[in-house]
Amino acid sequence: MKFTVRIELRGINPYVMVSDAQAQQIRPDWKRPIPVTVQVNGQPEPPARVNMMPAGDGSFLLYLDGTIRKASATAVGDTVEVSLAFDDSYRGGPAHAMPSEFAARLDANPVARARWDQLSPSLQKEMLRYFARLKSDDARTRNIEQALNVLNGTRDRFMARTWN
Repeated sequence: MKFTVRIELRGINPYVMVSDAQAQQIRPDWKRPIPVTVQVNGQPEPPARVNMMPAGDGSFLLYLDGTIRKASATAVGDTVEVSLAFDDSYRGGPAHAMPSEFAARLDANPVARARWDQLSPSLQKEMLRYFARLKSDDARTRNIEQALNVLNGTRDRFMARTWN
């Protein structure tokens, strides 16, 4: 799909608006972020992979990061030609494997397992990404313990959030 649109600014984030009708052409009845490949004025090559974010009224916000704008030599306020296609290579689910220690501890703790299963998929994914980025075994063990505490109902801060 191709269309012409003006690059706008939301806060500090450049974006283009994708109407409900345009989004329906890309992926009918999709309500969550839509994974797409995008080119602005024919660039970058190959197309960049981006998630269009729901705006709440059926339309979507397509944020254009610096690499896309640099490759296309565009800026906020420019009218551009946007090419979009659904990203068929998209696969849902966590990008990082669950640490075996965390999985074993969840399996041994029905309360924590039930709370884990109730978390949104995006929060589960964020926690697994957080564990994957920890550098030392001590840090991983310490953070898994803290995650289990908050999943068991302890009021505490974990991952810059207050839980329970």
